[in-house]
Amino acid sequence: MGGKAIVALKLIQAKVVSLALDSATQSPVVVLAPLDAEADGKRVLPIWIGHTEAWVIAMELSDLRSARPMTHDLLRDTLRTFDAKVTRVDITELRDQTFYAMITLDQNQNYYQIDARPSDSIAMALKFGASIYVAEDLFFLERTENKEEAERMNLTNDPETLEERLRKINPEDFGKYSL
Repeated sequence: MGGKAIVALKLIQAKVVSLALDSATQSPVVVLAPLDAEADGKRVLPIWIGHTEAWVIAMELSDLRSARPMTHDLLRDTLRTFDAKVTRVDITELRDQTFYAMITLDQNQNYYQIDARPSDSIAMALKFGASIYVAEDLFFLERTENKEEAERMNLTNDPETLEERLRKINPEDFGKYSL
């Protein structure tokens, strides 16, 4: 009997704890940590993402809205039109230096799982207020207590600073801004 073995993943509920800019690559990084970080310790999951997705995530974290619907807003509004909603996001694996995620949709108690990039999945989870889960073995780094490392990554958790910077950015400047 052939076939693929089914492996059950241990998933941990997570939250976005910060957005950073990797000064070495100038790439945005979204940092996730277990929801109960105090009880869990110092584990984090940094995921390097695109500037557009960083923009969307930053807007959601800062509770800012664009004047016109952006792509993720369009998708959210389309799903709502068909009585569907994102109920959860699972970041499931790292394969060949690429993270994989699944978005779970609920349409009148019919559930669908859709393969998606983690950055888009996180953005949609934030737009719907859905839970984010991460496979336990992906939390392989510890939060840095090293001030030099935090400065190198330009980590920011300060919503006021983030909001101030976002207000100065035009959507036409994607790729030119520093998050």
